[in-house]
Amino acid sequence: MDEQDPKEDLVETVFRNGTVTAVGILLAFSLGFITHWAANPIPWQTYHLVAVLPILLGIALQMRALSLLLDTKSLQRRIYEHANRIFIAGLIFTACGVGMAILLDFFDIATKSALPGAG
Repeated sequence: MDEQDPKEDLVETVFRNGTVTAVGILLAFSLGFITHWAANPIPWQTYHLVAVLPILLGIALQMRALSLLLDTKSLQRRIYEHANRIFIAGLIFTACGVGMAILLDFFDIATKSALPGAG
């Protein structure tokens, strides 16, 4: 009979706690960025949705990952790894959105400064 050690499929509590901390900090940075960008003096345009939507999707995925990791079931390796994959996907979406936001702001500022009479 093939017997498995039940602890073999569990993640160490200390390791999981470190992951929860890292996810929480990066989620806070993501929320801080979108809040700061929303208060940006440059008026919002429809094309900003190209950046806002991936950021918001990324934040939603990061929040989902955090909620999975805060559950005690996340000590099971399968759930822990699933939460990590969701978090990484959220991080990628957020990073792409932030990159797009920076590019959009850069081109918006560059266009305005290139206009005649802009100073």
